[in-house]
Amino acid sequence: MRVGANHDFSGELEQVYVKGMNRRALRLVTRAGAAFAVAMAVLSAASAQEVSTATAMRVQTRAQGGQTQATANVTVTGADGLPAKGVVSIEDGNRLLAQAALNSSGQASPAFTLSGGDHNLRAVYAGDATHQSSTSPATEIQADASSTPNFQVSVTPVSPTTLPMVLTAGQSGSLTVTLSPEDNAALTSPMFVTLSCSNLPSLTSCSFAPENLEISSTTPASCPAGSPAAACPPTSLMVLSTNGPGTSGGPQPPESRQDTPLGLSLLLPGALGLGGLAWGARRRRWLQRLALVALVGLVATLGTTACNPLYYYYNHGPEPQVPTPAGTYTVQVTAQSTNGVTAITNSTPIVLTVK
Repeated sequence: MRVGANHDFSGELEQVYVKGMNRRALRLVTRAGAAFAVAMAVLSAASAQEVSTATAMRVQTRAQGGQTQATANVTVTGADGLPAKGVVSIEDGNRLLAQAALNSSGQASPAFTLSGGDHNLRAVYAGDATHQSSTSPATEIQADASSTPNFQVSVTPVSPTTLPMVLTAGQSGSLTVTLSPEDNAALTSPMFVTLSCSNLPSLTSCSFAPENLEISSTTPASCPAGSPAAACPPTSLMVLSTNGPGTSGGPQPPESRQDTPLGLSLLLPGALGLGGLAWGARRRRWLQRLALVALVGLVATLGTTACNPLYYYYNHGPEPQVPTPAGTYTVQVTAQSTNGVTAITNSTPIVLTVK
């Protein structure tokens, strides 16, 4: 190929070089910008997680029915001055006495029963997506001893291993319920206590194993020899079960369908009516045959339409299963006993969050 003598190669090479440099610079700037954006996102998330909190608690007590009732007024505030969200727990040493969800002002007032004697209470804030956990200063409370043998209810998480309990719809959680006896040496006969729960979200159940506990005046056989009777308090395993999405699964027996009575309500009157018509028309053979044909037709129709439970299942499938609604709930765990004259009822609230 012949090239003109006055053709300028240097200018073209310079343009190519400049274009290449521009592309490299653009790639470097793009990468630097992406790295900067990631770093800023990480720093932003870290700063959001690092908002410290302060938890304050004021305890009020009152005597009621020979027992000491307490209410803990708790306030949790973030370092940014905004109220925190989440759950607070009231602890007495290593025992959990109550839980409550904070309101929009970052406050909660769980109520609980204190056994006689000295208590060292504190409020523990669990933290949330944007706030750190914190604990209030300890508050010493001296509760009056009950005039009759009594007990205190406390709970310990088993699965999940932390509280508040957070479950996905369809999951189950468990915790140990402990009854700490008070003045049980004065018992003249065993005290039988029944456990129950209330304020459950819909489509949620709770069970206890065992449901009935016994508090005696003597040391249980499970305790080491020489231990006081209160050293081994009775316990029960509480299980909370939520409903998950899906279907009820499997064909249902015809007798379990609710539309079976509907089919019978149509079949029986029709059969009796046609039977009576046929019996009353014994001298008219053509009317008797017509009634017989109509009766057979009615039975066949009911057997092949929605009045038949199997027809309903095969054409509509299993019924859908509704999950437990998502939300935060305060479940009340209650222990009740009676000596035949007066009832003793103690309870503790726990927080359940369903996702």
